[in-house]
Amino acid sequence: MIKSIRSQFHYLVMKKVILLYGAPGAGKGTQADLLSRKFGYYHFDTGKYIEQTINDPENLKSKKFQKEKAIFDSGKLNTPSWVLKDIVIKNTKKLAKAGVRMVFSGSPRTLFEAFGDEKTAGLIETLENLYGKENIGVFYLDVKPESSLFRNGNRAVCSFCGTPVLYQENRVNVCPFCGAPLRKRTLDDPDTIKVRLEEYKNRTQPILDELKKRGYIINVINGEPEPFKVFEELKQKIN
Repeated sequence: MIKSIRSQFHYLVMKKVILLYGAPGAGKGTQADLLSRKFGYYHFDTGKYIEQTINDPENLKSKKFQKEKAIFDSGKLNTPSWVLKDIVIKNTKKLAKAGVRMVFSGSPRTLFEAFGDEKTAGLIETLENLYGKENIGVFYLDVKPESSLFRNGNRAVCSFCGTPVLYQENRVNVCPFCGAPLRKRTLDDPDTIKVRLEEYKNRTQPILDELKKRGYIINVINGEPEPFKVFEELKQKIN
């Protein structure tokens, strides 16, 4: 019993920030949620922050937010400067001030969001200043393109609590957590998925190459098996 507690505590103190990367449908959100439930990490889901912001009726009165909503619904990545300054950095600093350990699922998503420019610090520099470079771990969930397409095309989420529901042949159409009806996201439309995959390839994946140049180790994990098996490998890599 004591050994088990020590083992779990060891995982908690190994890294204060985890960056999870992988193509859409690789399982980043699922693994981030598991890290949150098992070891107390805060799941910083940039996509959810954006979705909530652009769908707020008050915000939609602004042409700026109408523009960002149109971009989001198309499957393209939102304006990097807006995402970095108004969504990511502001909330990251609040959480860091509270001493929260964080796991980012697929964020930062563009080179600018990751590394900024001469005038603006990117998320990586911000996290290094807040937590220390040695306390940041980078992990890549590797899945085949056909797996990514299948998972996205067959995914559903709860219309009330947002719980993602994985594909099952005889899946019921209600949330297993709260019982509310399931819905399909606009992001999971087949044509939108193709756009998202291209956006990831051209704008997000280059971040990994730059992180390598800056001395980060990219821990590659096979994302094809069932989520609980992927999580076991993730825990070992974190350790």
